[in-house]
Amino acid sequence: MSDAILSLRAAIQGRLTEDAALTALIGPGRIYDEAPRAARGLYVVHGEVEARDWSTGTERGCEQEFTLVIWAAESASSRQALEVAGLVVAALDQAEFPVEGHVLVNLRWLSSLLAREARKWLPFVTIRFRAVTEAL
Repeated sequence: MSDAILSLRAAIQGRLTEDAALTALIGPGRIYDEAPRAARGLYVVHGEVEARDWSTGTERGCEQEFTLVIWAAESASSRQALEVAGLVVAALDQAEFPVEGHVLVNLRWLSSLLAREARKWLPFVTIRFRAVTEAL
């Protein structure tokens, strides 16, 4: 199932990178697998993922619940993080796009949570999605 996770992450990365409105708000190159140290401003990081078998009698499939986290570091605000979250949801919810080695059956937004990091009180939004893919 890790191939489905990695392929979906790469496809999401590409989809979000190509979104002009999102890039205009956060800047280019601000979507990360892992956040770099001392990152500032607004940025998106791939978060947790839980994958489950979704196979049928004839097709191999994978159901994933995953998160994307929007951080508002330094001078960025929770309002800006929520604006970014809205653009991310708009770009991904019920979207259709290619996933290498797989067919994206569906992709749905499940929830969003605005919170603050405990030590520096930085705002962040965690967006949870559900995706189902079938292997080619």
